[in-house]
Amino acid sequence: MSRLSLPRARTGSAALVSAVAALALALTGCSSSDDGSASADGKITLTVGTFGTFGYKEAGLYDAYMKQNPGITIKENPTTVEGNYWTALQTRLSGGGLDDVQALEVARISLATSEDLADAFVDLSDAPGVDKNDYLPWKWDQATTADGRTIGLGTDVGPMAICYRQDLFKAAGLPSDPESVGKLWAGDWAKFVEVGKQYQAKAPKGTAFMDSASGLFNAVVSSSPVQYYKDGKLAYKDSASVRTAWDLAVKAVQGKTSQGLKMFDTPWQTAFSKSTFATTVCPSWQQANVQQFSGPGNKGKWNIAQPPAAGNWGGSFLAVPASGKHVDEAKKLVAWLTAPEQQAKVFQKVGNIPANQAAYDLPGVVGYKNAYIGPDAATGLIFSTAAKAIKPAETGPRAGDLTGAFSTGVLLMEQNGKTPEEAWNATVRQIDSTIQ
Repeated sequence: MSRLSLPRARTGSAALVSAVAALALALTGCSSSDDGSASADGKITLTVGTFGTFGYKEAGLYDAYMKQNPGITIKENPTTVEGNYWTALQTRLSGGGLDDVQALEVARISLATSEDLADAFVDLSDAPGVDKNDYLPWKWDQATTADGRTIGLGTDVGPMAICYRQDLFKAAGLPSDPESVGKLWAGDWAKFVEVGKQYQAKAPKGTAFMDSASGLFNAVVSSSPVQYYKDGKLAYKDSASVRTAWDLAVKAVQGKTSQGLKMFDTPWQTAFSKSTFATTVCPSWQQANVQQFSGPGNKGKWNIAQPPAAGNWGGSFLAVPASGKHVDEAKKLVAWLTAPEQQAKVFQKVGNIPANQAAYDLPGVVGYKNAYIGPDAATGLIFSTAAKAIKPAETGPRAGDLTGAFSTGVLLMEQNGKTPEEAWNATVRQIDSTIQ
């Protein structure tokens, strides 16, 4: 799922509890928006609330579904930034007006499956054609409640690779083919940082090895089965992956191998077209950003290699509110959109790797090569292999906010000149005061 902004810490624990209570009340007590009602001729309009790039329009899936189901009209209500979507969703829910289908980002799924909210969504395990075994087991489990109901079907996952500029690698005296590049840092993110030093020693003028040390931090954490939470409790201070990720981000900053950009902001987007960095951590959804922001002039200059370690960054679900006017039809739509054939088409169009593992053997996935990024690289094979290697991790209800807090902390070093100790302490203070 394309992310145009990292989630940010927004509320304290008391405010979160109030928001959850209001969300649960609204979900169970209001109906979907007027756009979801049936018309006089019996036709039904289904509304779909999304954020970022789900790829359904781009892949022509809405049109295909409406052609197969003449009595259905689909209207998508998109929001660019997930953080804005989630905030607006809570506001809309408090005042009434749900979409028939609501997208949920992985960082929110723990909250959605909690005791406070779970009953607000219908069980999708019995939706037409849905087979639990088709989905990645850990992805299915993420959306399953304590009492065994599955309230979201996975749309995509975020297996990581490394997107790199093969022309800049050549200029810096480094290997440039995907297999050789992947071997440079295989098995350890610390090797990735060391390759950055090698690159920087002979770097083309005005370029840095990586775009952002905050991206590196998140990639390292995302590669670990133990992240910010342990056994349902916030445990980031004692997390080995958090400390390792922080130390590597510090090395990248101090070694000047990072350009110090804030991911997804305008300067970061512009830097793609100006060719000022050589690598970016590349979850499958990142392909769309690389292509969009690099522009046609850089076609063929990017390539894709295996990451130092398998991990998941991002991914989403489709859920159906129990209070919707057309729950049965919404369930049918969600089941169809998340079926392997449809997820394969989305992958080809916007790069979102399927959560439905039955799609991995389809030619449109395993045999896919991105004509813009690494036209000779086995793009589909790289991402599907990485997806299968992901180890399940406990996310916790505030995982997105924690990611945002640490990203801000790294930026304090990169953009504000704070020492590692000052930046760490500022991050801890923010988390302790706003996230519990």
